[in-house]
Amino acid sequence: MMKITKLFVLFLVLLGMQLGIAQAVYEDERYVPETDPAVLEKLDEWQDLKFGLLMHWGAYSQWGIVESWSLCPEEYGWCERKKGSNPENYFAYKQEYEDLQKTFNPVKFNPEKWAKAAKDAGMKYVVFTTKHHDGFSMFDSKYTDYKISGKNSPFASNPRSNVAKEVFEAFRAQNMWAGAYFSKPDWHSEYYWDPYFPPKDRNVNYDPKSYPEKWNSFVDFTHNQILELLTDYGDIDILWLDGGWVAKTPKSEITSWYDHQLKNDETGYVKHRIIDQDIKMDELVEKAREKQPGLIVVDRAVHGKNQNYLTPENRVPEKPLPYPWESCIISGGGWSWSPNAKYMSGREAVHMLVDIVAKGGNLLLNVAPNPQGEWDQGAYDLLEEIGAWMDINSEAIYGTKPMAPYKFDNICLTTKEDGSVYLIYLVGEDQNEIPTTIDVPFVLKNKAKAKILGVNAKCQIIKTKKGAKIMIPERTTEKLKSSISFVLRIK
Repeated sequence: MMKITKLFVLFLVLLGMQLGIAQAVYEDERYVPETDPAVLEKLDEWQDLKFGLLMHWGAYSQWGIVESWSLCPEEYGWCERKKGSNPENYFAYKQEYEDLQKTFNPVKFNPEKWAKAAKDAGMKYVVFTTKHHDGFSMFDSKYTDYKISGKNSPFASNPRSNVAKEVFEAFRAQNMWAGAYFSKPDWHSEYYWDPYFPPKDRNVNYDPKSYPEKWNSFVDFTHNQILELLTDYGDIDILWLDGGWVAKTPKSEITSWYDHQLKNDETGYVKHRIIDQDIKMDELVEKAREKQPGLIVVDRAVHGKNQNYLTPENRVPEKPLPYPWESCIISGGGWSWSPNAKYMSGREAVHMLVDIVAKGGNLLLNVAPNPQGEWDQGAYDLLEEIGAWMDINSEAIYGTKPMAPYKFDNICLTTKEDGSVYLIYLVGEDQNEIPTTIDVPFVLKNKAKAKILGVNAKCQIIKTKKGAKIMIPERTTEKLKSSISFVLRIK
């Protein structure tokens, strides 16, 4: 059974000062270990999967904009309204945005093609956006008509209109885990953004304590939609909840946050309000695991027992982290589809995967389908490059654990329970030579043997006072110059 460290000290790193207001993101986070044996076992299995696919897709893809956020009246560049006939008029824009459901008709939707490409790249699980903050459901929910299969959607008559179900079935057919992304805030729901009040920011636009019946209606709506996904959509392995500001917030945290803001902002203007939005998560998780025993729950950015693993967003931690974690990373463009997106190279992706795995994490790589229901060719090309590397070197990735010193020079380390050690050499883009000698800064056992994966060549090991030298045949280094990375296995 996986060993999870004790509680870590929480601190918030304040970044991005604008008008004296600090945005807080966690770098080191307290982790509350799970106690359910079935979840712990599942979490241990998940940590061995290493590589997954995230997909952001919705009606917003037609405009090629940042998903949902242009509906949010916050003054950031990525919230700007740039599309539509009248972006200067918020309420006209919101109506036009929501009318995108009437033209969203992804007739080229083929999840089997996506699943095959993901599997060939070495991905082991998928996390699909069943609903983003705009409230548009990519599944046939009984609790809303604002959905891909709704009466206003031209795709409703398509036999594959229940998109999330089709995605999950296609990926499960490739023996991949299914994960459901679900947004806790819902900017379409009258129970979250009451039409009587204008929205102020990303939060609920009324005080839940002043309108408890309305808030309870939203809680019920949210629970019903999530339980629907966990009842009618086959085996769901991961419930990936976004919108961490929708949470029960202890009064002490609210008070300390406002104290900080007032001390650092003479105007008293607070860009992000913190509102106690108790979504009854403990109750929801209990009901969810009755439907799906062992379900991994990721209540993102909400400290507590319902965040089974942490999710650094679009970044890789600088050091190994002592709890389960996963970096979610954009592969090209943005989270959602954008025209003319430039994708990372296979070298960049492999080096990132190796760096993450050597630090004990998983990589969740985002690919965004376009309005017609296709991936860009650049996404397929990227996954093909990753897959070609994984075909030879995947044993250094799957089922491995971190090993100190984790990385030296441009070499990352992983190890397995059988004692195998993997030195993963990251070849630089402009690197013209591969060294014939690699100095290993740790002691190897007397009968250790070294071999380069995918190459018919054994490497001599010479013991030194501080560790060992591994000798790579010169004829082999010539072959390795064109690689993006190669692996030395020591047994």
